[in-house]
Amino acid sequence: MQIAVIGLGYLGLTHAVAMASLGHQVLGIEASPDRLKPLKAGKLPFYEPGLTEAMAEVVDKGLLSFEASVDAANDCELFFLCVGTPQLSSSNAADTSYVFAAGEALAKVISEETVVVGKSTVPVGTAASLREKMSEIAGFDVKLAWNPEFLREGTALEDSLKPDRIVIGSWHKESVAALRNCYEKIIAAGTAVIETDVATSELVKVAANAFLATKISFINAM
Repeated sequence: MQIAVIGLGYLGLTHAVAMASLGHQVLGIEASPDRLKPLKAGKLPFYEPGLTEAMAEVVDKGLLSFEASVDAANDCELFFLCVGTPQLSSSNAADTSYVFAAGEALAKVISEETVVVGKSTVPVGTAASLREKMSEIAGFDVKLAWNPEFLREGTALEDSLKPDRIVIGSWHKESVAALRNCYEKIIAAGTAVIETDVATSELVKVAANAFLATKISFINAM
């Protein structure tokens, strides 16, 4: 498949390398020049065991390349939104402005057949608002799905290629079909696929993060 990954931070770059490792043609989109320049030179902006070598391998094979704008992704049929959602400085809320900025820019270049998949961690209801905004810009009902990640630092690439579950929240059967096609090798290896509504897929990630924080707080207290 022709895939684009928007946002090449810890999540996005790991996902891009993983998808290229599965044999997909992947275009990584990163708007920040400070992050894009080292990537084009084959250097990671962070440390993750095994990721540098894996990235070099798929780049050498011509399966992964990097660009600054979604305008370079006209041939892609599947887009993953992997931009960050940091905490707002003024409150405990998540800053979803990067997600909406990426989605709105993407809405200007996609077609009705394009499938867009969010992987960013967002509050429940974000995807519905994003879909409404993107559809308004695009002039058609955008096929948006949500596919949360469950990566652990230190084993992120392995967690991407051998996850214990794949959660897909969607409004369209075409989105599910596209993701099943994308993850075909992973699913064939025995990974469970859980299909939900979009709000549940957003909540699954929030719940997983909350449970992790609970476990850390518990063991610290002990």
